[in-house]
Amino acid sequence: MPDLRDVFLCHAWDDRQGAAKELHDLLESNGVSVWFSEKDVLIGSSLLREIDKGLTKSRVGIVLVTPALLRRLAGEGIADKELSVLLARDLLVPIVHNTTYEALRDVSPLLGSRSGLSTSEEAMKDIAAKLAELVVIEPRY
Repeated sequence: MPDLRDVFLCHAWDDRQGAAKELHDLLESNGVSVWFSEKDVLIGSSLLREIDKGLTKSRVGIVLVTPALLRRLAGEGIADKELSVLLARDLLVPIVHNTTYEALRDVSPLLGSRSGLSTSEEAMKDIAAKLAELVVIEPRY
């Protein structure tokens, strides 16, 4: 399968130029290949179909949980569809940013039950480094 990625980064549309881009850039600087809609969905292509391909081509799911994502999940938009697929995977890591695990569990008890990381406890660069270690440990296809 061509163009395999280490991780699929699920995020709210509102975070695409802020926290999601920061996490994407930090992961890539740590040698992690990231499927990120901002760079992987070409103008004029089908967003949902490209996301579907990205989910298929990625080994690990990362969900950037922000207040914007929690609002999007409640509205059952695209992020909700991505999360539904990612929850079926063995390896899914929530990254809680500017919110809490309690708020996450109120919206998605399944995602909130996964062990993850929080930017209230560690800097985003340290979280990216830990995720890079995880990807190295997890065997490739």
